[in-house]
Amino acid sequence: MPAVPAVPHYLQAHYWWAYVHPRAVHVFERQWLVNLILWGNYKRLCNAVLHAYGNDLPGRTLQIACAYGDLTPRLVACVAPGGSLEIADILPIQLQNVAGKLPADAPIKLHCMDSAALTFADGSFDRALLFFLLHEQPQEVRERTLAEALRVVRPGGTLTIVDYAPPSRLNPLLYFWKPVLDRLEPFAHDLLSEEVTAWLPQDGSFVTLSKQRFFGGMYQMLTLKLVDVTEGSAS
Repeated sequence: MPAVPAVPHYLQAHYWWAYVHPRAVHVFERQWLVNLILWGNYKRLCNAVLHAYGNDLPGRTLQIACAYGDLTPRLVACVAPGGSLEIADILPIQLQNVAGKLPADAPIKLHCMDSAALTFADGSFDRALLFFLLHEQPQEVRERTLAEALRVVRPGGTLTIVDYAPPSRLNPLLYFWKPVLDRLEPFAHDLLSEEVTAWLPQDGSFVTLSKQRFFGGMYQMLTLKLVDVTEGSAS
C-alpha cells in the first residue's frame, strides 16, 4: 500500500466529528441528512453540476474530496465509454465509504492524497470538481487546493466549484445559519463573506465560463475554463 498522507491538523481539530471518526460515516452518510444540511438544496445542486456536464463525462474526470450522498454514483453513471472518474481524498475511511456506494465494475479510481498537494501531472484531467470542500479549509490550504485543481486540468478543460457564497442581505438564513457555521465550521465564514476569486491564482490561466447562485445567493456554482497561457490568454 502506498504511504497514507498525515491528516492535516485543521481537519483533525475541526472536522473529526464529520469525517475522521469511524462513526462519522455511519451518522452522515444519509441522503436526507445531507439534504437537510443544505436546506433542501442537495439534489438541486447535484442536478446543476450534471446539467453543466451535459450528463456526459468523456475522458478523465477528477472529483477532489469525497462527498456524502449520491453525487458520486450519479457522476459515475455519466462516465462515457472509455472514460473514468477519479477521486482524491486524504481520508481512507472516506474513500472506503464512497467505494461501497459504487458497483464493483464502476469506471473509477481512488487516490489517497491531499487536495493541496496533488501528485498528478500537469494537465492530467479534462475536468475537475470541488463540491463543498473549500469552505472546510483555512485560507492557505484553500489557495493551494485551487491552484492544484487548476494545475491538473488540461487547457480547454474545466474546473467546477460548488460551495457557499456571500448571500443576499435579504436572506434570513444569513443571520441564523452563519452563526451556526461559525461555531461548527470556522472557515466557512470566508466563503460567506468573499468571492472565490479572492483565493484563485492571478496568473491568467483560466477564464470564467459561468457563475450561478442558488437559494437566495447562499450557494454558488462557478465554472472556470483553463486556457493556454503561452498563447497570451488572460482571465
